[in-house]
Order: sequence, then C-alpha cells, then structure tokens
Amino acid sequence: MLAGALLLVACSQGTAPQPAAAPSPTPSSLSGPKPSAGMAHMMASLPDENVPAATVDEGNQPLASRAENGVKVFELTAKPVRWNFGEGIEQVAWTYNGMVPGPLIRVVEGDTVRFVVKNELPEATTIHWHGIELPNGMDGVPGMTQEAIQPGETFTYEFVAKPAGTFWYHSHVDSDVQIGVGLHGAFIIDPKIPDADPPDVDEVLMLNEWRFVDGKTYASMPMSGMDPNYFTINGKVFPATKTINAKVGDRVRLRFIAAGQFVHPMHLHGFPFKIVATDGHPVPEASQLTKDTVLVAPGERYDIEFVAAEPGMWMIHCHITHHTTNDGEEPGGLMMVVDVE
Repeated sequence: MLAGALLLVACSQGTAPQPAAAPSPTPSSLSGPKPSAGMAHMMASLPDENVPAATVDEGNQPLASRAENGVKVFELTAKPVRWNFGEGIEQVAWTYNGMVPGPLIRVVEGDTVRFVVKNELPEATTIHWHGIELPNGMDGVPGMTQEAIQPGETFTYEFVAKPAGTFWYHSHVDSDVQIGVGLHGAFIIDPKIPDADPPDVDEVLMLNEWRFVDGKTYASMPMSGMDPNYFTINGKVFPATKTINAKVGDRVRLRFIAAGQFVHPMHLHGFPFKIVATDGHPVPEASQLTKDTVLVAPGERYDIEFVAAEPGMWMIHCHITHHTTNDGEEPGGLMMVVDVE
C-alpha cells in the first residue's frame, strides 16, 4: 500500500443548484466555478485515515434503479475513497458510488431516466452525459446550463435516454482535474428493438491514465515532468485487469471508451475485428473497417466485434509501449487477456 495518499485538486466555487424542473437559465444568470489559480492546481490534503477505503473491488458495476411512475430512478454519490488499482497500488480517487470507473448505467432507448446526484466531495461538481441527446438544462455545464452542485447538496437530472449506443458520463467542473481522478463512468443505451443476433460476449472497457508519485495522486498533468505513470482499464492496471472469457466461435463485442487525455491505439492479438459503431452510432455493414488496431482519442467510443476462432490466451493492449507499464515497469497498464477455450 502506498501510504499518505494526497489528492491535488483545483479550488472550484459555485452557487446552489436549481431544481431539475426549473426552466433552463441563460448563461448570464449563472455563476460558474472560478478558474484555478495557475497551472499547478491548489492542493487539498486528504490523508489515508480521513478517506474511507472502497467497499467494492471492481468498478463499472451495474447501477440498479427503482421505478417511480414509469421513471427509472438512479442514485449517484460523488465521494472520495481509497481505491486499489492493483497489488500494492492504493490511492485516493474521486468516485461515483465509491468505484472507479463509476457504476455502469444500462437502460433501453426511450426510457425516462432520473439521476439524483449527491455531492460528498470537498468541491463543487456536475455531471455531463457525454453524447446523449437531452434537454439543454440537463447537459451539466456549470455557468451555462445549471449552477454547480456544492458540497453537501443534491441535483436531479431527468431526460429520455436516446439514441441507442455506447456513451459515458463525467464531471464538467474543473474537468482537467475531476475526470482524471475518477469522476467518469459508462452509459449504455440498448436499442428499443433488441438485437436479433446479440454478441455472445459484451464488455465495456474504460481507458484512463494517472500520475502517482510519493503516495500522491496528481489531478492533472499539463506541467513539465508530469506525464502519467499508471494506466488503467476499468480502474485496474495489468495484471489486475479483468480477463475476458470466451469460447471458440463466440462473437465478442468490446466497447472502448477513452476517459483520459491521451490517445490509445488498442491492439488485439490473434483476431481481426470490425468497427461496428463509433461514438454511439452504428456503422453500416458495408462501411465497417476490418482492423487489428484502433486509435481511441479522448472522449471517443469505438465498438468492435470479432469471432474468437482460435483457443488460447490472447492479449489486448495499447500500442504506445509506455502505456503498458506500471511506473515504468513492463508489463502493466493498458493490457488485458481474452481467454478463449
């Protein structure tokens, strides 16, 4: 365990959030968070003993909902926890519901969804629903579509989930800081008419990068000498990344989501794949490229599919070799295994 985890964060200030039902305000009527002073963000010291350990081992776990008058209601709480990224690598992260990445939200196109978001961080925050079509007042941009959610306060988002596809959600307050330290999660909208031929295996892979030095988590990396030294798939570094299990003949769908600030050329060993969707939108079959490496840029999503034709342990990894290290030691980082039986 790396002791004395500290989190470098920016000081953000905002005004109280409005009820979700209120009309969308104009940008001039809102107070957004104040910008950080200088490139080196101010530091909030969060010693280990003051930050609870995570109570779950894996992120991206499905988020349950409850039904209220035909609306699917979800609860999300933004809070800091000590997260285990891999053996001996425990650091403070800012999370949704205590996990990195945040819970996997999976609904059906046309569902009316409501998210009750509570802020237990020491700073203001919001949630932006990346790529989803929704009313302007639900877009989560402080100073433009809503007031930032202050510490201890709650804000409710409500919209109809559309279109079908692979999307994600993340903070839009001091995004350089808050997304990078864990405030991101996957949002899958399944088609209203189910796939006639669904894949046998369907996995979401969120990609991110981190900077841990001397027991500290650095919240942004624009400064000289602040390149990331850890890289995660669903909040874990290799060899702690999840193994994907498949059988010979299975059709496997992988949904890559780049939550960080670096590009990742993701390469699959052993099998060619087709790009079947980009940024949540399906690619017509006649236009689907066949590749073995796809470059996933920040904010992008690529759904790929392949047939597991040959048994064995097959590697998926980023082809920027520094991104497959843990603090400079290979193997690590953005690597995982597809185990075909």
